[in-house]
Formats: sequence, structure tokens, C-alpha cells
Amino acid sequence: VYLASWVSKLTRRFLDATVLQQLTISDASRFTISSLVRYGVLVLAILIGLSIIGINLSSLAVVIGALGIGIGFGLQNVVANYVAGLVIFFERPIKEGDRILVNGLEGDVKQIKLRSTVINTLTNETIIVPNSQLVGNSIHNYSYDDRRIVIVNKVQVAYSTDLDRALKVILGVAARNPYSLAEPQPGARVSAFQDSGIELVLWTWIEEPTNKLAAVGWNNLEIWRAFRKTGIVIPFPQVDLHVVDPVLHRASAEKQGPPPG
Repeated sequence: VYLASWVSKLTRRFLDATVLQQLTISDASRFTISSLVRYGVLVLAILIGLSIIGINLSSLAVVIGALGIGIGFGLQNVVANYVAGLVIFFERPIKEGDRILVNGLEGDVKQIKLRSTVINTLTNETIIVPNSQLVGNSIHNYSYDDRRIVIVNKVQVAYSTDLDRALKVILGVAARNPYSLAEPQPGARVSAFQDSGIELVLWTWIEEPTNKLAAVGWNNLEIWRAFRKTGIVIPFPQVDLHVVDPVLHRASAEKQGPPPG
């Protein structure tokens, strides 16, 4: 088993470094081919090893058939994960290197195995997700077909602000962002009238989803600097409180008399 695993890994590395590099296919297709070849070599090497040490493969088939019912009931989750792994290999909803959001956690796909997928989160934590969860649930894949994504920055300005000027300022910030794309161009809109101010929204296209946090932070800092330079006020939460003198209020109520009826 050890030799079979070692040979299958070497075979996959050889294919990735030589044969598959010469083919004009996508990275996802290369991953699918190399993974299937690896597991095929692994199974073949194990069968050859069993026959070399004198185990009759036909007798193994009888034993496996007898255990099939027990395996089917006792290892339903394991079998489901392996089947889901094959689905991932063929349909390729995700591939190694994708930035995904699953179970509320965002991270990069590091390795896809037959039973599980290894994900490295933004906080450098490793999460091992069973493949059945990736196939049976919704997955937010930032780089499925196009690695470009849109980042959103929201900011409030005071009601006395010249909105046309404020929109021009934040569009200038997006244009200077080192992570942004020239095309499609960024966009800015007046989003809502909030209690403390008017909300503006800035959309910026970036090339890589892995740069999302850095690009959002860059825009936020530069918007604050640009507003401070141009005199645009970012309001803080505020409430107008009117205090009424209880003595005057009672005197006014007595002067008006009791309510009718």
C-alpha cells in the first residue's frame, strides 16, 4: 500500500510537470486528469501487489461482496463523500486555488481529495470539509469562471454635502486603487438617506479575489483622506433630544384645562 501510494504520487507529479503542461486545456481539466490517473495507478498497484504476495483476487471479490451490504449501511457518509469527490472531479464546481465561501468561512482551496477538501481560511486556519457538503450545499465561488470581482465600499456624508462632488471624489479614489481594473470602470451611487447622513456606495472591479480585503481597506483609507482634504464631513451617529421643563409643561397643561368629554 505504501509503495502504491508513492508510485501514484510520482505519476501525478510527472504528468503535471510534463505531459499536461503540453496540452492546451484548462487548469481544472489538468487537475481532473491527473487526479483520476493517480487514483487509477493507486488501485492498480494495490491489486498487483496483492497478486504478487499470493492473494487470490477472485476470493477477495467474494469477501467484498459479502461485506458490501454492511459497508453500504455502516459507511453511508463515507461512501457519499467519495461519490461527491468524483462529482467534483468531473463537474469541477471548485478547483485548487479557488477563493470560496462555504459555511460562512472564506478561504482558498488548497487540496481536493476523494473524501474531503482542504481549505485555508483568511486567518491561516486549515479546514477540512467533507466533499458531500460541497456538493449538497450552495458554494460561493469567487473564481469559478471569472476571477474578477466587485468590491463594495459604503460611506455616509452629511446632508449639507454637495453629492455630485462627493461622488466624483470617491470615483477618483477607485481609479487610483492599485488593485482596481481600468475596465470595467468603477461606479458610484447615492444608496440611501439614513438617520445620520446620506449613504454613498462605491463599486470597484479588481482582478484577483485574493486581493479583496486589501482593496477594500485601501479604498476606505483613501476615501477618509480625500474627504478630509476636500472638507466633506462623514457624520457620526447622533440623536436630537428636546428636554421639556416639567414645571412649565404642567402649568401649560393646567391652563389648557381638562380634555373634552
